[in-house]
Amino acid sequence: MRLPRSVAGWTIAVFGVLALIMGGVGLLWPEAMLRSLGFEVPATRAPGDHTGTFLMASSMASFNMGVYYLLATATEWRVFYRFTVVFRLVTFTVFSIAVLADIAPGRFFGVAAWEGVGALATAAGLWWDARRAGGAGAADSSGGDDARAAGEAPAADAVR
Repeated sequence: MRLPRSVAGWTIAVFGVLALIMGGVGLLWPEAMLRSLGFEVPATRAPGDHTGTFLMASSMASFNMGVYYLLATATEWRVFYRFTVVFRLVTFTVFSIAVLADIAPGRFFGVAAWEGVGALATAAGLWWDARRAGGAGAADSSGGDDARAAGEAPAADAVR
């Protein structure tokens, strides 16, 4: 796997690695994940309590998302980078509302903040990369201009 080739790529790679790690922790040590998010970990669960099942599904989704983010980084798939900015801001909003409405514990706001800060960091990275390249890549939302400007074949074409 090659290192990211842009500032935005680094933000996506960092999130991808952390999503992969957190997904692995949730799968291997679910109690630690629940405690870190501010949820109670009772000695026994009541019949019909599917917290473990839900945590396993969420952790697997996080692990997979980490892989997707790293794949996007490896291919410098800038359309994906832009897409994540919008939906991470949506996630920030939904998770913040969940905390404010007492649906989730206060510590869960850390997850919301992580999403919001990550979205803003990627947006700033995309802005910086476009500015540094003199606007190259702005015309082609696939990221192909960036690759062609560097003398490479557009990697994003492989995933379209």
